[in-house]
This record gives sequence, structure tokens and C-alpha cells, in this order.
Amino acid sequence: MSDDESAARPTATVRTTYADAATARTVADAVRPDNTADVDTHVDGATVRTVVRRATPGGLASTVDDYVVGVDVAATVVDAADGETNSAADDTQTRQHDT
Repeated sequence: MSDDESAARPTATVRTTYADAATARTVADAVRPDNTADVDTHVDGATVRTVVRRATPGGLASTVDDYVVGVDVAATVVDAADGETNSAADDTQTRQHDT
């Protein structure tokens, strides 16, 4: 694929910021096995930055959706391990208020 073809591909950048760099590294490490040639994840301090490139907008949307679900699961596990999440019901209520 030429540089022009690569530049024309649909691209999304997802940034998530956590309480500290250790949490960011843990979340990034949890989702990194899902990285392909089209997904690139880096940690900068407390922020995880992932760039997704796909051949089609639909493929991009699907990959970003899968990635966000994986990040959400990883962050939930980290929170539970840290004792910050009391129950799934509390977490669901919080998320409902955020939408």
C-alpha cells in the first residue's frame, strides 16, 4: 500500500485518561493483544492513545466499537482490583447518569 492509499484510509484516534500512569499502562497492556496492523496503542503518562485505521468507514466503526468495549472491561477490572468499584449495580447507575 502506498503512502497516499494509507493516508486516505478512515482513521480514528481514541484517547482515555486515567487517575495515574500505572492504571493507563495496565489498561493499554490489557487491550494491546487485540492490536493488529490497523490498531496502534501507546501510553503517555496517564493517557492511553490508540489510532485505528481501516479500509472502510464501517470497518472503522466496528473496530473502534470493539476497542472501546475492551477498554471499558479492562478499566472496570482495574477499578475492581483497586477496590474503587463497589458493585456492578453502582457502576451501571453511574454510567446511566453520564449518558
